[in-house]
Amino acid sequence: MSLKSQVTPYSEIDVSKKGQVTKMFDKIAPYYDNLNRVLSLGIDVLWRKKAINLLKKESPSSILDIATGTADLAIEAAKVIRPKQIIGLDISANMLKIGDEKILKKGLNDVISLEQGDSENLRFETNTFDAVMAAFGVRNFENLEKGLAEMYRVLKPGGTIMVLEFSKPRHFPLKQLFNLYFKNILPVIGKIRSKDEKAYKYLYESVQAFPDYKDFTDILKRLGFTQADYKVLSAGICCIYIAKK
Repeated sequence: MSLKSQVTPYSEIDVSKKGQVTKMFDKIAPYYDNLNRVLSLGIDVLWRKKAINLLKKESPSSILDIATGTADLAIEAAKVIRPKQIIGLDISANMLKIGDEKILKKGLNDVISLEQGDSENLRFETNTFDAVMAAFGVRNFENLEKGLAEMYRVLKPGGTIMVLEFSKPRHFPLKQLFNLYFKNILPVIGKIRSKDEKAYKYLYESVQAFPDYKDFTDILKRLGFTQADYKVLSAGICCIYIAKK
């Protein structure tokens, strides 16, 4: 995918999408958690719970949380699945700092460790983790297939990938309400709360560009994943994708 065709947070032609996404999350990190609760009316918490409950069936002992952000998904996994180890990785140092504070406060630092890194160039050896997961992160990859291929590589044979990601509602009237809210209302709230209107314009634009539903599972299959399937949440605002290596 060429840089010109990519959806990016800012109009900086001399900065890669990866660089722009890092800048965006570093900037909005102090407001990220509270803003998520407000913008989703708290539903994002329920989405994560449902995603982790699906992954729990696989009983993974070691988990890699890609684009962990402030570690909400990793914390939920630690409480519900109780694996031996979770490594959360993110490109934004400011998001990780907040995540570390939350993990320490909850007494989960013996299970969860966070580190800064590039999801498309993982430092881990092949066949390392029982599960690799991501919530609202793969949409921000500079190269989606490269990032997913890295997730496949570090999974153990028989391991599970779980991706929670926004999707586009397809039916009236939710489709129209979704577009109105995400395109027009959300950026205004985002600007007031985080002083960065462009970050929330980017959210709408990146969701529009993301290959959701069967298009995403087709990509997973093409990369070698098997049993790829998805579960629709909140009438199509969000999907949980599950596949095996």
